[in-house]
This record gives sequence, structure tokens and C-alpha cells, in this order.
Amino acid sequence: MSSTTISARDANQHFADILGKAAAGETVIITKRGKPVATLAPYRPEAAASPERKAAWKELLAMLRPGLHSGLSDDEFRKWKWSRDEIYNNEEGNPRGAPKGW
Repeated sequence: MSSTTISARDANQHFADILGKAAAGETVIITKRGKPVATLAPYRPEAAASPERKAAWKELLAMLRPGLHSGLSDDEFRKWKWSRDEIYNNEEGNPRGAPKGW
């Protein structure tokens, strides 16, 4: 697998070209002021569905779950659509439950 380096400006102007390179299997490194800031890489469905990745997601969600539900069942929680006002419901605009000055 080969890689190409391109500036953010050129990537913006030639996005279709670099997208084509990624689709063809090439990794494109995008730089800003000469420093790498992003990578555009070919999509690999097998990496997204690897057993290790699934296990990591399961572990992360198990750690987060107690703080997420606020008394809702799993089904109710999955259906919930959070609005900005419901998340940031105080005068300071802090997330619910965050300490003052957060």
C-alpha cells in the first residue's frame, strides 16, 4: 500500500482526486503548514468489524452505561433524541451535572 502527502489547501481543491486515490487503496496524508494533521485511508470493513474492536466497544459502553441511562430502559434510551436544551439546561450552558465553571 502506498501513500501520498498533500497540503490541506491542495486536498480541498482536489478532493475528488484524493478520494479516488483512497478508493484505489492508497493512503493520503494531509498536512497543514508542513505538519501531518489527517489521514485519508481506504475503507476496510474487516477492521471496523474485528473481534478486538467489538470487544473494546462493549467494554467502553459497559463503563459508560451507569451514567447514561438516568433511569431509562435500554430501549427507551436508544430512542431518546437529545436536544441542546435538554443537555445544556442551566444558565451557564454547562452540561447537566457538570460542576460550576466547567
